[in-house]
Amino acid sequence: MLERFTNEARQAVDLAREEARRLRHEHVGTEHLLLGLLGRPETLSAQVLGDHGLDHDQASAAVTRVLGTSPVGDLDADALESIGIDLSTVREKIESVFGPGALDRDPHRDHKGVLVSGRRIMFTRRARKVLELAVRESIAMQSGDIRDGHVLLGLIREGEGLAARIMADAGVDFPSLTVEVRRRLT
Repeated sequence: MLERFTNEARQAVDLAREEARRLRHEHVGTEHLLLGLLGRPETLSAQVLGDHGLDHDQASAAVTRVLGTSPVGDLDADALESIGIDLSTVREKIESVFGPGALDRDPHRDHKGVLVSGRRIMFTRRARKVLELAVRESIAMQSGDIRDGHVLLGLIREGEGLAARIMADAGVDFPSLTVEVRRRLT
């Protein structure tokens, strides 16, 4: 489906995956697509959303507030501290012997240490719907390609995911945003 996407639209989808990884989420949802669109300030989507009062930092904070981040490990520093183990001291000692980052998990290995190179984070049903709606918006506008603005229009049309809630909570007026994006795409 991505063959008709422009570089900016592809980069937004790639950034959505990166945002999901950064937040340690197991999926790419509409909220990650929104963060991907906002991740490059020079794009049409980021500029229009910025004009409507929403930027990447605000959206990222909202996603974290609602979904949080998945824990890095199974150890609970407070629980260890309650039995006299200071996790930061343990980390410092290990890193002094084995080097900085020795305890950091290899992003290409799962929690058991098994190599999972190339493992892709899957898109949620709503996120896939947004990309489908972006294609439909492009066709309806008789565009030869699918741009980041079409993805934003897809987010608006989907209207029920976390991205729509974040935009609404930020005071974004969907009808005027839609008009402005369409105007700038033509």
